[in-house]
Amino acid sequence: MKVLAALSGGVDSAVAAARAVEAGYDVTAVHMALKTEGEACGSTRGCSNPQDKADAAAACEKLGIPFHVWDLADEFEENVISDFVEQYRQGRTPNPCVRCNEFVKFRELTERARELGFDAVVTGHYARVEKVGDRYHLLRARDLAKDQSYVLAVMGEEELSRVILPLGDMPSKAAVRAEAEERGLGVSNKPDSFDICFIPDGDTQGFLRKRLGESSGDIVDTDGNVLGSHRGHFEYTVGQRKGLGIERPASDGRPRYVLETRPSENVVVVGPAELLSVDVVNTQDLVWDAGDDMGDVRTVEAKPFGTDDDECLYAQMRAHGRPVPVKKLERFEDGLRVTLAERVRGIAPGQTLVLYRGNRVIAQSVIDSTNRTNVVNSSATSPSKIERTRVGEDAVAHA
Repeated sequence: MKVLAALSGGVDSAVAAARAVEAGYDVTAVHMALKTEGEACGSTRGCSNPQDKADAAAACEKLGIPFHVWDLADEFEENVISDFVEQYRQGRTPNPCVRCNEFVKFRELTERARELGFDAVVTGHYARVEKVGDRYHLLRARDLAKDQSYVLAVMGEEELSRVILPLGDMPSKAAVRAEAEERGLGVSNKPDSFDICFIPDGDTQGFLRKRLGESSGDIVDTDGNVLGSHRGHFEYTVGQRKGLGIERPASDGRPRYVLETRPSENVVVVGPAELLSVDVVNTQDLVWDAGDDMGDVRTVEAKPFGTDDDECLYAQMRAHGRPVPVKKLERFEDGLRVTLAERVRGIAPGQTLVLYRGNRVIAQSVIDSTNRTNVVNSSATSPSKIERTRVGEDAVAHA
């Protein structure tokens, strides 16, 4: 069986490739260069720098497998970086790793691999693929601390049927590093990669400012009172507390948080922490993995007597966030309405929602809006003033 192993230059992908060789596959390796040569030469951090390429090549030499470099800088810029900037401009908070996995690390990789005659691709992601009958399902990794099923849940069955994930059953990252050391792969002590690889210094606001420029606007409370100014609504995300630049304290002395951004008005709305808590999440761009019916999708509200908790549906809204029980689930043509069994703070449009039943991924979708149920109406916490609506060019909040 001919397989194409994606080597990033890190320890995970190197061990995954080694395990594929050991399993008897005919392995060829490829390093996906996600920066232009000029961009990469000036940095030793972030995605696809010269050291990464050298480390990947050295690992392949040790394993005795062919090594190639694919220049995917244009695809990465178009599908990941440009989309990241545009989503922030629209007032959303995207996860670029999900986008990268969908369009670059798997779609581009699997399509090119198929065209070149490979039967499957191998990566160093921490997740598992299970075949049940003629269907393929994505499962959490054995090591829940490193589990990456959340950022891989965007894959459909076609991609899942052509991917091999050798690290899914590894007990820990320490075990992976120990195996790399034992195999002499040279990357056993290499640090883990950054969450946003194309912003290695962590200055997301500065990165966006360079791309979008400055556009001053008002910071207001839920009653519309102007509290301060900002240099661009895209520099703020739901749940943010630090860096608001508001000199005047709240009348009750409590800290303020970003409740929403309104791109069409270039306004940032802030308020108390309790207004961040939501229990209804509406999504779009649905990837459904539970078959044609919802018979095995048991919510907390609808589960039969005696059903174990791990058989019920849970929603996860951050890469390593705590899964939250789902009280009620409504499925539409291209999205979901998820009512949670408890309120969750700081959920922003643009984030990814993944549904799990036990360790199995049931669905993945992009959060479009959130709101709260059963809120007592008062002048201080009127839900009509903070209900989040669909974001985009015409994004507004109900007033």
